[in-house]
Amino acid sequence: MRRGKLLCGLAGAALVVATAGGPAVTGAGAAPAQAQPAAVNGAGSTYVALAMDQWIGEVTALGLDVNYGQGGSPAGLTLFKQRTTDFAGTEAEFDSLGQGTDDSVTRGFQYIPDVAGAVAVMYNVKDKAGRPVDYLRLSRSTVARIFMGYIAYWDDPAITNDLGGQIELPHEPITVTYRSGQSGTTALFYDFVAHTEPGLFADWTARNQLPTAYRIIELPPTFAPSISGKADSVQVADHIANTPWTIGYDEFGYSKLYPGLGVAWIQNQAGAWVKPYAANISAALEAAHLRPNLSQDLTDVYTNPNPGAYPISAYSYMVTQCQPSADAAGALCRGDYPNGGISETLKRFLMHVACDGQQQMAAIGYAPLPKELSQFVADAVARMSGEPVVTLTRENCGNPRFDPTYLLPGGEQPPPLPDPPGVGNLGAGAGGRGTATTGTTGGPGAEAAAGAAAATGRSGATDSVGGGSDDWRVADPVGFTRPGPSPIGRWPLAALAVILALPVLVGAVRDRLRRGH
Repeated sequence: MRRGKLLCGLAGAALVVATAGGPAVTGAGAAPAQAQPAAVNGAGSTYVALAMDQWIGEVTALGLDVNYGQGGSPAGLTLFKQRTTDFAGTEAEFDSLGQGTDDSVTRGFQYIPDVAGAVAVMYNVKDKAGRPVDYLRLSRSTVARIFMGYIAYWDDPAITNDLGGQIELPHEPITVTYRSGQSGTTALFYDFVAHTEPGLFADWTARNQLPTAYRIIELPPTFAPSISGKADSVQVADHIANTPWTIGYDEFGYSKLYPGLGVAWIQNQAGAWVKPYAANISAALEAAHLRPNLSQDLTDVYTNPNPGAYPISAYSYMVTQCQPSADAAGALCRGDYPNGGISETLKRFLMHVACDGQQQMAAIGYAPLPKELSQFVADAVARMSGEPVVTLTRENCGNPRFDPTYLLPGGEQPPPLPDPPGVGNLGAGAGGRGTATTGTTGGPGAEAAAGAAAATGRSGATDSVGGGSDDWRVADPVGFTRPGPSPIGRWPLAALAVILALPVLVGAVRDRLRRGH
């Protein structure tokens, strides 16, 4: 069946859904005159900025005027609270950032999940042979300790252990690159750090005089032995891509702007190594809990036992005005926008985000919303003006998650690392011989790894001795085994023994003959 077009955002009453082969479905009540869309302005999160750019480009072609300025989640919430902007983009809530309670926002607002994303660990490092490492594996504990300064060199035993001992990194200081200024991405990442190593985190925050009453949104310049602060997500990614021995955290989509930028495989609760592909983000967020106001609790995401879960995943929100309603999400609402044109534009924009706007999310480094959250966006549109709620379906919403045959991209596991020289392929069946610092076994099974190697194209490396590989990413043990004597068969060995014994036998016969004379 061909999908019909969702006509969204009619101010005051009727949301019309036209489907192929069926009549239009119209909300109850008489429709007042529709306001002309007006320009709207938003600001905030850089985590969602790549998605926001995509959506704005798409709705501009539909005649909507939407503008978005970055600056970070805290700045976006402040501007919204001050009525300087019409909406905000954020990964954090007012009351979690030390900006007072949610109730203190006199303007009134609602949190609207708009896309699923993940914080990637990006890096730039070479092995001892001078080859770029594009296959770094880090346990959650190792990640947390690096970003609190407890691990300061690339050859630290924790990193070596995560790599199964197969890859040798040089004794170079780790330069931690982080977001300078206040940032929702920083808040998301250090929430993960706090839940991963709570004891070390408590010591670290006390030593650096960091706040404990609310989330960490800004880092001091003293928190690690070697640091490099950058203003925004693009600058962080650019700096890491062009500066050796650096590591940092950033929304995964920014790694796609720099194809050579390393993105670490992170070991999850199940012991599998995962990257923040769309399938892994979605798997992790199955354990997220939405609070009554639709803000997110990610506590169970960090330890989600799903083997495909990427543990540093999170939703982003849009913040808009809205009418009070009986549901908990509308309890903080104070009323729709006085300017009907702004309300009209935002409602159309939000419905685009909920449906067609999710189609390109996986391609640019995010994951499309589950269909339940797309419906929450439609509920939020109705909450803005009190108009009837549209029930989203496969026929009227272009979000690919409404299609039961849609497969999220990604989800593959890495091939196993090679064994150290002289060991042989003892670790192939377990995805490498290494174990994480948390004590869980590392890597997927050999069959899954082989499929991942085919999917990611990690083949065709240069052959070396015995048909093995010089590429340490390829799990062919022959090239990594020290040369040794070739095995000798039984009959050749017997012949060799006869040949070696012949001079002795000849000498003995000669001596006997001489004595006989």
